Amino acid sequence: MAEDEGPFYQSHVFVCTNERPPGHRRGCCASGGAEKLRNYLKARTKELGVPATRINNAGCLDRCELGPCLVIYPEGTWYSYRTTEDLDEILQIHIIRGARVERLRLKPDQDASS
Repeated sequence: MAEDEGPFYQSHVFVCTNERPPGHRRGCCASGGAEKLRNYLKARTKELGVPATRINNAGCLDRCELGPCLVIYPEGTWYSYRTTEDLDEILQIHIIRGARVERLRLKPDQDASS
């Protein structure tokens, strides 16, 4: 059996871009501009030459009321964001420096009322 060599990507980012019908009780990340923001994050990551990082589109991550949201693996850290500035902060602090952006983090038990 081969020895575990670690993950292929240092950071693998899944960005929810799920779209629900207008007025859906849970809302959706798409209505918060998630696709445009994901495209920004992907382009910015490439522009900065951030190594071993993959930005992926994701379907529903089931945290609709807190979106737009994303999750970064292998840590499994969840974030809610609204702007390109939020994404720049996640990129610089979490992905590049390896720290957490506490003001944008979603806690495991967090819901829309938290």
